Amino acid sequence: MRTIWLSLLLCTALAAVSGQAFAGESRARQILDRFEHANQWRDHVMVAAHRAGSMQAGKTLYAENSRAAVEGSIAMGAEIVEVDIRRSKDGAFVVMHDSWLDRTTTCKGEVVKYTLAELKACRLVIEGTRAVTDERVSTLREMLLATRDRILINLDNKLDVGDLPGMIAVARDLGMADQVIVKENLWNQTRIATVKAAMAAIGGGVQFMPIIADDAVHDAGFAETVDHAFSPRAIELINWRAGAETLTETGGPLFSTRMRAAAVRGNWHIWADTYAIVNKPGGFLAGGRGDELAVQASLPREAWGFWADRGATIIQTDEPKAAIDWLSANGFRVPYAGTGERIEPAATASIN
Repeated sequence: MRTIWLSLLLCTALAAVSGQAFAGESRARQILDRFEHANQWRDHVMVAAHRAGSMQAGKTLYAENSRAAVEGSIAMGAEIVEVDIRRSKDGAFVVMHDSWLDRTTTCKGEVVKYTLAELKACRLVIEGTRAVTDERVSTLREMLLATRDRILINLDNKLDVGDLPGMIAVARDLGMADQVIVKENLWNQTRIATVKAAMAAIGGGVQFMPIIADDAVHDAGFAETVDHAFSPRAIELINWRAGAETLTETGGPLFSTRMRAAAVRGNWHIWADTYAIVNKPGGFLAGGRGDELAVQASLPREAWGFWADRGATIIQTDEPKAAIDWLSANGFRVPYAGTGERIEPAATASIN
């Protein structure tokens, strides 16, 4: 009997130590664990904040691709922030979506025609209100430092595939390459070979996510080819909506039963995009079932719920706060240890 009690006490002590260690992990490490082990977390939908989370609420809260937006995304519980990378005239990696500065800063002209010092004179603007902020154009290094150990960062490469090694070199210098996700579009074997060569030049220790869109790829089997080539932890799938079609009923050829089975066999996440594209129909990347449907039409179940039901365990959105609130209230989120995150009671979900 004494032996049994000692064993129970030992197990309890080990569990307590293990729990303390897990709770003491950085938030980014806990998120990375879920990102790298998709099959263990099929009951949780991660949220990626598009352009650092600056696009929500009519673009009135934060400047685009700003560190203030990153802070907001972390505070609301997003797991990933997506930012866009370009180069200055003198070769520095900077965070900027457009090739021109006019829309999002106080400066005018092409990013590539400004030196880094000149870009640092540009102040970021909140697009929805045109309010000028005190924040300047960030370098990639500065943005990485803002996210380190707190959230994963997805780099949207607005340059060439050959620029990826340079970006990852910056992350490696900061000891956070494993917290970075890079992605490239794939549509045939030639493109796979090109990107594979670039990733080989980078080496291991970084997350590569393929992007597959159904305007070019019509067979879920292509994802299995991609899986064999890269062994990714997530694949971004796009269901194009080129015109004024009705809402997709299936998710298109890529969001199929075969794709969900392939994701389970490969232990990778299905990543769906619901954010808006300027001058395109609502839900352009999501078969019509995008953020506009979720928020403006008050039909989140027909947008975020639809993609979660079709196997998406990561959703990239312009409305991260609204998405997290709805997903939490409807059983699609599992709290993180030691973060203070909680599931909102179902009573708060007034739209469905």
